[in-house]
Amino acid sequence: MVLGSSPHGCLVVPNYNKQSAMNNDRYSAERQSMVDAQLRARGITDERVLAAMTRVPRHEFVTEPFRREAYEDHPLPIGENQTVSQPYIVAIMLQALRLNGFERVLEIGTGSGYQTGLLAELAREVFSVERYASLATSADEVIRRLNYDKVSIRIGDGTQGWPEKAPFDAITVTAAAPRVPPALFAQLREGGRMIVPVGPAYAQELMLIRKENAGPVITKMEGCRFVPLIGEQGYSEPN
Repeated sequence: MVLGSSPHGCLVVPNYNKQSAMNNDRYSAERQSMVDAQLRARGITDERVLAAMTRVPRHEFVTEPFRREAYEDHPLPIGENQTVSQPYIVAIMLQALRLNGFERVLEIGTGSGYQTGLLAELAREVFSVERYASLATSADEVIRRLNYDKVSIRIGDGTQGWPEKAPFDAITVTAAAPRVPPALFAQLREGGRMIVPVGPAYAQELMLIRKENAGPVITKMEGCRFVPLIGEQGYSEPN
């Protein structure tokens, strides 16, 4: 099931509606502080990523009880035993993809839709797959309300990607896999890159995988902890 669809063609700059702009004003100082203290001060240097995280209203993607914590440096619950990652981890993953604004990007794990919105700021088109219908529906509602009209969200098994929309210039996976998911790597364009947490629940590493000569070139980044990537075929089994 596809919840939203996007037009093909030129780069579209999102426009927030009036109510969203008013809400943004309440949190703009907190968002700027998050970018300065949590991201720039800790080594995030991609100015496009920093600008996007200054713009995108993270508080819109969490429920009211957690909005006052929206710009703090930790994950937040979003339902279905899932979380929205801490801003620093999101920034690391986005910076690793080195997006220039013209890519087709696949996101595995829509979650709250926060990273989806950031990807919409940074890429040409975004295709996102979410296992939980409730999360996909709520994320889609926020994405539409904020007028990100180059995003498509699908309910389904993220381990299988979105083959009919492949190939992708970049893929980001927001759940931990026991190994690099082969179906996702197959959907990566030659020269493309994928960022994915790999490993068991207690010892994961972020890995950047570049596709060169049809094979993977892997760069290990830093330790992390994500919820497991679970597919219809029981993909979350340990190595």
